[in-house]
Amino acid sequence: MAEENPPVVYSGPKYEYKVVIYREGALGSIFLAGSKVHPVKFSEFLNKNAAQGWKVVTMERESRRLLLFFSREAFLVVMERLRQD
Repeated sequence: MAEENPPVVYSGPKYEYKVVIYREGALGSIFLAGSKVHPVKFSEFLNKNAAQGWKVVTMERESRRLLLFFSREAFLVVMERLRQD
């Protein structure tokens, strides 16, 4: 009788994910009729998360409505890092 080998299960690295909607405050949108993300502040946000081990997987820019007439720019950022068990 032939012995059956148990299936081999690959247990690779495990990741955790974080989804963040990054946007500037509403006052700039109201007073300037539109608000864009400040590049220096956005870089600081990304660097702060990178220092904690997060890396950006994907990012999407969108223009969001605020109070019917105003719009502001927002970024949907998906980040991952190795899970710390």
